Amino acid sequence: VNQKLALRLLQGMGYRADVAGNGLEAIQSLERQRYDVVLMDVQMPEMDGLEASREINRRWKSEQRPRIVAMTANAMQGDRELCVAAGMDDYIAKPIRGPELVGALSKATARQPEGA
Repeated sequence: VNQKLALRLLQGMGYRADVAGNGLEAIQSLERQRYDVVLMDVQMPEMDGLEASREINRRWKSEQRPRIVAMTANAMQGDRELCVAAGMDDYIAKPIRGPELVGALSKATARQPEGA
């Protein structure tokens, strides 16, 4: 449900989005093409979002990788710190709210170099 909501919100804002079913698929997608932002679900099968973020940070330099935004239903104290420690750049709690998503995306847009 959250995935469909995020896709609908992104499309409504004029973004093109792809979906990966787990962390391994997310990494494979990054190997095929460049993305500005990855909305990374923390809890996924096969490879969770924390491990996928660590792997992305290991493989790509910070200026070459997309901004990683954690999406999690675990909005408990300490969760944001776990996400940041795994190499994520931002954090959105589920259920997804439009203004929070817009805020996270605007930070990613501000990070892009001129002409990117």
